[in-house]
Amino acid sequence: MPEVYLLIDVDGVLIPFPDSEGNGPATHVRHSVVPTGYDAGSQVPIWLDPTHGPMLAELISELPLTPVWCTSWRGDANPLIGAKLGLEPFPHVELARQDITTSHPNGYLWKRDDVSAWLGTAQAVWIDDDFTPADHVWAAGRTAAGIPTLLVQPDPKVGLLPTHLETIRSWMAGLVGMPSRSFTSLRD
Repeated sequence: MPEVYLLIDVDGVLIPFPDSEGNGPATHVRHSVVPTGYDAGSQVPIWLDPTHGPMLAELISELPLTPVWCTSWRGDANPLIGAKLGLEPFPHVELARQDITTSHPNGYLWKRDDVSAWLGTAQAVWIDDDFTPADHVWAAGRTAAGIPTLLVQPDPKVGLLPTHLETIRSWMAGLVGMPSRSFTSLRD
């Protein structure tokens, strides 16, 4: 079977957006991190669900998926996010640093051009909270061209849920002929 990449976003997926009072969900643990380029005294608060690491590790161990960070955290995703979740280091897609005021400057997710070039003809599951209808059309076009592509879109205020991973398992079962555990909607 050809390689299938599991592209994982961070903000809105592993780090849900805070509520109006600046807090993360009760299931998440607050951490303070210093991303590359920040002053050592400029800590950024993040909220991580400690169950996400084991959930993702199990998914990766049971399916022929190659995990790759696909996030504006870039190389910081491993030490500042993945390590706190107990995940082994993953490579990351080198996303261009764009001067944009919206995450959809061309009507689709700003990462998509870089991701499309990086993937080439590789099959992919991409988890991101910020897809537009145009991104879903892009994925459907790749799939119709014989390059299976699944977009999984968590609610950015909730983040990744077990149902999203079941969606991936079901989709992968269709690719590799494994029995499906369950089927859930691609979008919440």
